[in-house]
Amino acid sequence: MRRPRHEMPDFVREALVASGLMARYLERPPYQQNDCIGWILQAKREQTRRRRLQQMLDELARGGVYMKMSWRPR
Repeated sequence: MRRPRHEMPDFVREALVASGLMARYLERPPYQQNDCIGWILQAKREQTRRRRLQQMLDELARGGVYMKMSWRPR
């Protein structure tokens, strides 16, 4: 069964552009991009969405991390 494909919301796109991390986001595999967007959007509270967005931005800035797990590009 295929996972649903999540479209990037404007607030995520704006945060990636403003932080200068869009290129790093686009370097990630499509499944990671989709998982991150889905994870952010699943949050019911705005505060939780913002916290998850910040975690994604922090991990992209640091590199080598995906959802608090060590990750290396192939």
